[in-house]
Amino acid sequence: MTDQATRLRQMVGAETIPMPVSSAQAEAWAHVRVIAITSGKGGVGKTNIAVNLAIALQRRGHRVLVIDADLGMANVDILLGASSRKHLLDLLQPEVKLDDVIVETPHGVQYISGGSGIEKALEYDHAEKVLLQQKLADCAARADLIIVDTGAGLGRNVMDFILAADEVLLVTTPEPTSLTDAYAVMKAYSIYAAQKNLRLIINRVYEQKESREVALKLQRAAEKFLHMPVDCLGYVFEDTSVTKAVRKQLPLLKAEPNAAAARCIDALAESLLTGGEMRVKRGWKGFLQQIFKFST
Repeated sequence: MTDQATRLRQMVGAETIPMPVSSAQAEAWAHVRVIAITSGKGGVGKTNIAVNLAIALQRRGHRVLVIDADLGMANVDILLGASSRKHLLDLLQPEVKLDDVIVETPHGVQYISGGSGIEKALEYDHAEKVLLQQKLADCAARADLIIVDTGAGLGRNVMDFILAADEVLLVTTPEPTSLTDAYAVMKAYSIYAAQKNLRLIINRVYEQKESREVALKLQRAAEKFLHMPVDCLGYVFEDTSVTKAVRKQLPLLKAEPNAAAARCIDALAESLLTGGEMRVKRGWKGFLQQIFKFST
């Protein structure tokens, strides 16, 4: 079985490098959950879900660390209201410590900006990879859950992260192009993942029934053509409050905690921890908002 140390080594592209492990580190690695959140295409709300899911998990008493590995659209810091002066790449400097690159955000969630360091990890020499491993190892002692916000699509960097993670949450929307690209990610994952643990999140749906129909399409395709069972973690309603929160540069759960989408993400966090099925209804206010296309 692939252990946590192996996965952490894979994250820095150095899975074959031996690394001394203390008993404290081994114990920490055994309990942390590494969750990659990805998508087949950009613009489906992946990062928004990653950030708000992290906050929902933190509110339930868990120490959460978010790593922004979306090199093309790195905007976790904007949504978290945090500014990082140092990135992952800066850990290669002997004087830079892990504490220097981890940002404590106003929302109780820890954050590391990947910068260009992750993309260049495969180019590092042996000594640089060992140094990165040693400094990143203590992330597991500082967090119960590590959420990696990957890029979209099937780039090598993206695949490295989703194959290294314990769990993968694949975000899609009901749009045909989004479904096609999501299936492409599922196909690649089914081929290369040694231990498969991928679940769907259907974003921007208008009702629960729509999310079930969308998930069923992908699930049937995965079973028929990929021979891979795929569960659906849940759904997030289409909600104008999401756009309003982004404009305020605030996480949705802080800006509009009672919004339909916020309640969905909160329920996703609960399902992620308990394994139960999420059930969120729009309610009468949500019904009126959707019918008249406005937010009160």
